[in-house]
Amino acid sequence: MGVKRTEREAGGTAGAAERVLGVRGPSPLEEVRDERFARHGVRLLLKRDDLLHPEVTGNKWRKLVPNLDAALAGGHRSVLTFGGAWSNHLRATAAAGRLLGLRTIGVVRGEELAGRPLNPSLARCAADGMRLHFVSRADYRERHRPEYLHRLCAGFAAAGPFAEPYVVPEGGSNALAVRGCAALGRELDAAAPPGPRPHLAAVPCGTGGTLAGLAAGLGRDQSALGIPVLKGGFLADGIRRLQCETYGAPRGDWRLDERFHHGGYARTPAALTAFAEDFAARHGVPVPEPVYVAKLLWALTALTAEGAFPPGTVLAAVITG
Repeated sequence: MGVKRTEREAGGTAGAAERVLGVRGPSPLEEVRDERFARHGVRLLLKRDDLLHPEVTGNKWRKLVPNLDAALAGGHRSVLTFGGAWSNHLRATAAAGRLLGLRTIGVVRGEELAGRPLNPSLARCAADGMRLHFVSRADYRERHRPEYLHRLCAGFAAAGPFAEPYVVPEGGSNALAVRGCAALGRELDAAAPPGPRPHLAAVPCGTGGTLAGLAAGLGRDQSALGIPVLKGGFLADGIRRLQCETYGAPRGDWRLDERFHHGGYARTPAALTAFAEDFAARHGVPVPEPVYVAKLLWALTALTAEGAFPPGTVLAAVITG
């Protein structure tokens, strides 16, 4: 019940969700002058996906819109998805649901959170109308199993107005999302003078869907770097699986560097916070989002200092919002 997914190609005529949500795109590509990069002969560009939409920002817009178009086209009036207590994906889904008139259900990892005061992220989800359903970590690990999804959806359908919810995976990462994120790679491939065209595009990774699409959309002479924000070393297989589900085979030149998670997901030590505030002050941009974007920029700064990029390299950091 409620777990079918429409494998529609992204692009072409805008679907209902895209028409309602709108987008300011393609997102800007801005160069910043930073001596930590310049002294190594490296140029740093910011791909400002955080400016795509005021509430459904960045890679969340790119991954959610194709899925929400499919949900509306299939006649679904509710969406069920998954995330942790600080999930940007849950927050974006809740906002999109409010704007589109879709009911939303967020299955939240950690039953110990039930009954406690909501953190700011989950409070925003609730304010946007999302029904929060807390599950144990053991149950959360079952989220990919069709039997568990059927049982979960059936329970919500029996309890109220959530019949046949459209299921979006954790982080929004599926074949529809990969195709949506491939547009990000194509935008960077098409970057034209007077601005430089990047040699390498870097993105923070949670579930890996954005990197899977980004790498597929880049030009043959470009590569992608993923900076996982979680511990575990499990993302590479997931990214290859997503690309194979989407295209039938791996696509693009990409790699991961697993060293910059700062202790794990949602861990933001004082040194990272100070780095983010300093970066914002140097370049007159908003303080980078701490769970994903600050870790990406920290990683690129450290890798440049290590000499990981040859002189003349043009880096594009995707500011996912």
